[in-house]
Amino acid sequence: MEYKSLFADLVRCETRLYNALNDRLRERHGIVTSQYEFLRYLREHPGARVAELAAEFVIGIGATSKGMDRLEQRGWIARQPNPADRRSSLLVLTDEGAQLAEAAERTVTERLSELLGGPLTEAQLSAAARALSLLRAALERDRIGTPTG
Repeated sequence: MEYKSLFADLVRCETRLYNALNDRLRERHGIVTSQYEFLRYLREHPGARVAELAAEFVIGIGATSKGMDRLEQRGWIARQPNPADRRSSLLVLTDEGAQLAEAAERTVTERLSELLGGPLTEAQLSAAARALSLLRAALERDRIGTPTG
């Protein structure tokens, strides 16, 4: 097994897919992929805290908080007091944020279908999804690659 080639392929595919989604989301909705991912997560987890998003996306709390600031400034999320911990806020989508998340979800699904469904069969996509899910679970279980800040 050539691990260096596998790593290079994984990283380059991820970068190209991410950039392709960025381009389409910016063109149609005026957002980038990271903003879409934050909105999608908050749609599925209303009342999440910044620390939960940072853990999910494996990025620092500071970067996550700045991302939330940008979404809040655009009117797409709101911070609500956390009754269990006055030091943190609960994040929720506004109506405008929920509409944007829904529209962007359709765009992402369409674009991923074009990008992945063209070169790969359904069986290949399923096998890749299973393999990457197993790898992700092992990395998360062992806390490998978790940011320190």
